[in-house]
Amino acid sequence: MNTQVQVDERELGRLRADFGGWRIWRAVKQDGRLGEWVASLHDPRVGVEPTLMFPTAPLLRAALLRQAEKAQVRNR
Repeated sequence: MNTQVQVDERELGRLRADFGGWRIWRAVKQDGRLGEWVASLHDPRVGVEPTLMFPTAPLLRAALLRQAEKAQVRNR
């Protein structure tokens, strides 16, 4: 397994552990390569948008944190 794949797998595991109300995965491009980082909302108490897609894990993490803030405001 190449190093970038290992790094991506670890980050995917961290995202899943940190954001339990979401289903998080990597999209697969038509040519079989990994594409966008995707999160699908499964617990409306932890987010607002039903689906998030970003080109990198850090961007997805930032969006998930913003979703948590929005959900917290909405759930007051």
